[in-house]
Amino acid sequence: MFRCDTRSHVERHAFTNFNAREVEGITVFGRRSLLKASLAGMAGLSLPGLLANREATAASGQPTRQKSVILIWMTGGPSHIDTWDPKPQAPVEIRGPFSTIPTALPGYAFCEFLPKQAAMMDRLTVIRSVDCRFSNHEPNMVMQTTNRAAEPRNNREADKFPALASIIAQERLKSSRELPPYVVLNMKSRSHVAWGGYLGGAYDPFNGNDVGKLFSLPSGLSSDRLGERRTLNEDLDRLRRDLDLGGSMESADRFTQQAMDMVLGEQARTAFDVSRESAEVRAKYGEHDWAKQVLLARRLVESGVSFVTIDLSNHGASGTWDTHGDNIPPYGGIWNGLRPLLPVFDHLLTTLVDDLQERGLLDDVLVLAMGEFGRTPQIGTQGSSDGRNHWPIVMSMTMAGGGMRHGQIIGSTDKIAGEIKDRPVTPGDLGATIFRHMGVPLDISYTDNRGRPRFVLEEGEPIGELVG
Repeated sequence: MFRCDTRSHVERHAFTNFNAREVEGITVFGRRSLLKASLAGMAGLSLPGLLANREATAASGQPTRQKSVILIWMTGGPSHIDTWDPKPQAPVEIRGPFSTIPTALPGYAFCEFLPKQAAMMDRLTVIRSVDCRFSNHEPNMVMQTTNRAAEPRNNREADKFPALASIIAQERLKSSRELPPYVVLNMKSRSHVAWGGYLGGAYDPFNGNDVGKLFSLPSGLSSDRLGERRTLNEDLDRLRRDLDLGGSMESADRFTQQAMDMVLGEQARTAFDVSRESAEVRAKYGEHDWAKQVLLARRLVESGVSFVTIDLSNHGASGTWDTHGDNIPPYGGIWNGLRPLLPVFDHLLTTLVDDLQERGLLDDVLVLAMGEFGRTPQIGTQGSSDGRNHWPIVMSMTMAGGGMRHGQIIGSTDKIAGEIKDRPVTPGDLGATIFRHMGVPLDISYTDNRGRPRFVLEEGEPIGELVG
């Protein structure tokens, strides 16, 4: 018997156990502490702070070929039953309204609205047995940090767990001095992605939505005027430098210059300028905004960005893939909500894989498409006729590239896709696989705000079927 979660979409809020009166983090007890806290805040929130950390790995002898990750984040949690793990023999209230089509792998079928992925299974891997217990959304933390404790409804420190992308940013900052290592495109809400957490603001994602503001100087402000303002700032900084006992201002000067180079430099402008693509390539991706974001992601990793997350959503609530039912706006149900998304998703994913392969980049770029969790086996939850509720028991996802062994389906679920039948894949397994691709040590740790070391991966190992 499967367990069907029929609770309301509205959960206990994330701040019930916030304990606002408890002292933690940077505590100011005196004038010297106040100065240190102020400098720490300046470094943590600025782009110069991010650039400063690149210097530490500038002479590390990184391989010439730049490895990277593109995460297509299907915000809201796509239904595994109505995409990659259909159950055509199950009763209609389980199998849903879609038909199935065979894939290039004999004996395996997908939803009828994923024909391009079905035909590309020689270059894809679908994992049908992802163990996504404790994962939730708003914020979407567990799967993007691979830490099951990163759920704010149960843990008031959950937002401190750093994103895998932030860990990679810290490790791989040599990639480019003119490009941020971790970029989020199409960000509809801060709650849709994981952040730097304990690592500090220097490792938060760069919001690709701000590119226009970054590269467009206000009216009357030329590059020369911007340089003059920098000179004025340097004069003011010189007045503060006598108070800086630790030398933070001196290093900040140098990295502010690098931040300026990024704003005015050609490399960043070129990477973010999709109009530089040929008309043929742009036509191949198409006019849908999601497809344009995927094309931009390809440009960014090609230019040296280490990790790009695409917020594949149209609104800032819990996400477009959160298909609770037509009577629960703005989500829609399986037929009216999910069905229009699938052809767009099918096209953009397969176009990206083809494009990366044609450019000789597919082995260097690991592509993942996934969300927070699956959906309930039974259709029509929460009083709807056509929706599915959250199902953090199991979900499906797909992967491509990264020089891995593809052309397979890993794991399986029971007859109604309600439980994992065999080969569970944990968030830690996914994290270890990503780290292995990026050359990040699996035992890497960071220090929390109490000075305690914490392992990023508290469980898991690289997925042997892919990398063994």
